[in-house]
Amino acid sequence: MAKPSSVFVCTSCGAQTRQFFGKCAACGSWNTLVEQKAGPAADSRRRRPVAAAAGVKALEGGSAGQPRRSEPIQAVGERALQRLSSGYGEFDRVLGGGLVPGSLVLVGGDPGIGKSTLLLQSACSMAGRASVLYVSAEESAQQVKLRWRRLAPTTQTDVAPSANFQLLAETDLELVLQELESLRPAVAIIDSIQALHDGELASAPGSVAQVRECAAALARIAKRQDTALLLVGHVTKEGALAGPKVLEHLVDAVLTFEGDRFASHRLLRAVKNRFGATHELGVFEMRDRGLAEVTNPSELFLGGDEPSAGTATIVACEGTRPLVVELQALVSTTSYASPRRSATGIAVGRLHQILAVLEKHLGLPLSRFDCYLAVAGGLEVEEPAADLGVATAVVASYRDLTLPPGTVLVGELGLGGQLRPVGQLELRLQEAARLGFTRAVLPKGSGLAKTAASLGLQLLEAGTVAEALVAALGVNPADDRA
Repeated sequence: MAKPSSVFVCTSCGAQTRQFFGKCAACGSWNTLVEQKAGPAADSRRRRPVAAAAGVKALEGGSAGQPRRSEPIQAVGERALQRLSSGYGEFDRVLGGGLVPGSLVLVGGDPGIGKSTLLLQSACSMAGRASVLYVSAEESAQQVKLRWRRLAPTTQTDVAPSANFQLLAETDLELVLQELESLRPAVAIIDSIQALHDGELASAPGSVAQVRECAAALARIAKRQDTALLLVGHVTKEGALAGPKVLEHLVDAVLTFEGDRFASHRLLRAVKNRFGATHELGVFEMRDRGLAEVTNPSELFLGGDEPSAGTATIVACEGTRPLVVELQALVSTTSYASPRRSATGIAVGRLHQILAVLEKHLGLPLSRFDCYLAVAGGLEVEEPAADLGVATAVVASYRDLTLPPGTVLVGELGLGGQLRPVGQLELRLQEAARLGFTRAVLPKGSGLAKTAASLGLQLLEAGTVAEALVAALGVNPADDRA
């Protein structure tokens, strides 16, 4: 049987050619030719137009014309959603409660961050309740087994019976599909999608055409067999998922595994999730026996017990999880014509905006000082509820002041110097009280006085950033004698 040929299609104009060129001969665009399989010609009978009268009869339920395949939405049958736990509460939190049968989950992250470790540990845990197939396209079977023994030395007897945990070291897509069709596992893990190769395409593994075709073929069989499919994806040097964008549209959930390779903690985020909430956060810690869940992540992002100048504590929310985080600021006289601005964990543009508000409404000459800001623990804080904490840390460093112990700050800073309310305030106060904080500075009008009293918190409300800084620091930061 002759091997099916492939064609190269221009993503700009749709022109086709049998050979790859850097420039499209039809529209002149560069690097727009993408390889695709050359499918059989469409049956002309399927494209034959149906008479209008026959179409009307078909819509009316008559026998003429094409049979009607649609049905009223209320007549569609419902099926109970039975999720499969991954064995880790942090992983299940990000997934929305566990793996959904027939779903596709894409897990991306930097090299060496722990993607394979996380999925191998989850496979060991799930094998005690369901059949699992682990396809290793980057390592040999012996290498995976060595890592399996290192991560869970008692797994083979306590958690994962060997009959339920199958391992396949293969890069050929056709053989992987045959194995999935034969075993019909409840969960399949592909490590990684960029390493699979479709023999019907001439391009190298990891190319746009290979990743698209391999993912589409795996998606079809997963949906047909109700197999939960976990795909490991590579990332580019910019941090984006490698391969075509259609890969992210094809899957049901996109998870990113991130963190500093030289630090112990790892963060798992949901960028896309059709079966749960996005922007959830799972926290893990890398240890000598693999990844361990961090059940109390707030303690991970807090500094020492001794307060110091230029530090402030906020309560950030990642999805439904409140996190108490310490901010550190350093303000020093600049030695350059223009001051330096550097931020780690906070957008630099947000820092510039807060500095401009402080200089405009408090009269602080921050334009003559360098400013450095960092979030303890390497966490990325994107929500505006951290604005008040950033402003307080900057002013405390500028005036060499120390916040009273047990103080948390939550509030969004407007361009007019006013404090704006933020969401989930009650949840934030509960987390702060649980960790032993006694004072909370919030925007005015929160309506949580009774809640704060029941939690043992002293509630300090302010309408402007100047009022909030006076309440937090105990002095007027605009006063030169402060």
